[in-house]
Amino acid sequence: MPITVILMSTSAHHPADAARSGGTVTDRLVEANQRYAAGFQDPGMDARPVLHVAVVACMDARLDLHDALGLALGDCHTIRNAGGVVTDDVIRSLTISQRALGTRSVILIHHTNCGLETITEDFRHELEDEVGQRPAWAVEAFRDVDQDVRQSMQRVRTSPFLPHTDDVRGFVFDVTDGLLREIDPSA
Repeated sequence: MPITVILMSTSAHHPADAARSGGTVTDRLVEANQRYAAGFQDPGMDARPVLHVAVVACMDARLDLHDALGLALGDCHTIRNAGGVVTDDVIRSLTISQRALGTRSVILIHHTNCGLETITEDFRHELEDEVGQRPAWAVEAFRDVDQDVRQSMQRVRTSPFLPHTDDVRGFVFDVTDGLLREIDPSA
């Protein structure tokens, strides 16, 4: 009995197109960049975000931050990682964003149905068993997204490196309806 494979994608271009033509997904993306660059004009922008805001969010592919927040190119700095967790590297990026590039506000965005809610720190131990070396980083898994947003807000607000911590707000993005729900830091 023959097996039928159906490939599905939410992107405008089918990911299998490049593979069928002998290329990779990366080849497809580079080709898309060449089309983009052909019509590109330098917008003459500065590296400083127009709205003086930095957004820290999860890397989840379902979050289109610019559309969800009504942002245009040049409006904000966007810092993304697994979970949108405030790690030392996020503090590093926020410090540069504030001290060198003029941002004053920080928006933290986690989301519903996050992959970090489904794993534990055991992931690091399993990785160490597999590759023979323990990762230097923590997984930063969590069970309660609201509480993790509160923890992230607290990490930003208490960092000695950040001069602007009076406008730090946290949200949970609902991946089913696209709405942000603000998290009360004191709850």
